[in-house]
Amino acid sequence: MQATKSPKAHRLAVAVFFFMAGLCFASWASRIPDIKLKLGLSDAGLGAVLFALPIGLMLSLPLSGWAVTRFSSKTMVTIAAVGYPLMLVLIGTVSATWQLAAVLFCFGVFGNLYNISANTQAVGVESLYQRSVMATFHGIWSLAGFSGAAIGTFLIAQGIEPLHHFLLICIVSLVVVLLAQGYILPNDKQPEQKQPLFAKPDAAILKLGLIAFGCLVCEGTMFDWSGVYFQKVVGAPKEMVTLGYTVFMATMATGRFLGDRLVTRFGIQRMLQISGIIISSGLAVAVLFPTIELATAGFFLVGLGVSSVVPLVYSAAGKSKTMSPGVALAAVSTIGFLGFLIGPPLIGFIAELSGLRWSFTIIAIIGFSTTIMATLMKWER
Repeated sequence: MQATKSPKAHRLAVAVFFFMAGLCFASWASRIPDIKLKLGLSDAGLGAVLFALPIGLMLSLPLSGWAVTRFSSKTMVTIAAVGYPLMLVLIGTVSATWQLAAVLFCFGVFGNLYNISANTQAVGVESLYQRSVMATFHGIWSLAGFSGAAIGTFLIAQGIEPLHHFLLICIVSLVVVLLAQGYILPNDKQPEQKQPLFAKPDAAILKLGLIAFGCLVCEGTMFDWSGVYFQKVVGAPKEMVTLGYTVFMATMATGRFLGDRLVTRFGIQRMLQISGIIISSGLAVAVLFPTIELATAGFFLVGLGVSSVVPLVYSAAGKSKTMSPGVALAAVSTIGFLGFLIGPPLIGFIAELSGLRWSFTIIAIIGFSTTIMATLMKWER
């Protein structure tokens, strides 16, 4: 690892990339109900088309890990930071379901490349600081998600179309990324041996992936269905449809900013056990008491519960002694993002049969699996 600027400068630059990635994703998530309405999609139809995004993520995972190792995370994160907001703009132009599916697939590919390369940069920054800072980077992503949801809420209230909303985010993203690009780490930690395109995870990486799986089912549900839940189950007025999502993102960001300190004090296992309990409790509250006040409180708890799980998993994977950071992160993400793949369409299909409340009940049970797996596994403090 080679640093050409001060550690603080590198940390700030990497934080900028995390922020812009989160802002782009939250901008899409905040307008899902509008796009669903525009295309006349049913719950099952929306669930099916939402498959395209995580499929793009999953299919590109091995290639992203290899590309980051082969060409450096600096090169790949720059490419992703340009392509991701451009795909966002294309989402705003779709007029047919198949177009939305195609663009969401590409949005997923660029989003995954952004994820792997930015987290590889974050692992490098951690090595400069010699302490945990990964949760803070993910907190920046979540803060961007909160900001994106708030912006979306404001623009929806003003009657701004999704395309104009996405164009604004794209322009801001490209300008900010251009200014920060020169300050990210130029080189990554090089593996001792050449890495294969498809890496078989060892036992430790497999365990980390399973922990991520349960969490990402819940995160995917919040990202894609929280607005629809408030719209159909809670019966929130149009200007408050994104309230639950906004609160979820705000508490997830807050939890991540506290996560590094809490993990140092309590250890990984206890943090994961508590996280699973909080996730399932929050979803249970939203299902049992679907009022605006209590559903918002439930989503508050879900955000707090999921906040530290993925940062802990990524930080541990990036320190793998058998794989380069990029390949290790891709291996963990391959397992973890199966949850992201399964969650949103599962919600849609079950909702079509028995309603959204039953769908969220099943997701609550899956969220509790984080506690179960953390209890069964041994973790270094």
